[in-house]
Amino acid sequence: MLKVALKAETVRVLLAKKNLTQNWLAQKSGISTAYMSQMLNGKRYISPKMRERFQGYFNHLGFDDLFEVLKW
Repeated sequence: MLKVALKAETVRVLLAKKNLTQNWLAQKSGISTAYMSQMLNGKRYISPKMRERFQGYFNHLGFDDLFEVLKW
C-alpha cells in the first residue's frame, strides 16, 4: 500500500516566501488548521483530493516537489 505525505519543509518555505501562513492554506483548502498542522507534522497522509488542491495553489511545482510517496 502506498501513502502520500506532504513535503512540509517545502510548503513552509513557499508560504514564507509569499508571506502566508499555514492557517491561510488550511482555510483555502477547506480544512481545519488542526488537520493542516497534522499533515505538516507528518501525522496525516494527504488524500488525492487534497493533493489536487495543493497542486492548484502551487501550480509551478510538480508532484515530486510537494509530495513524498511512502511505502508500507
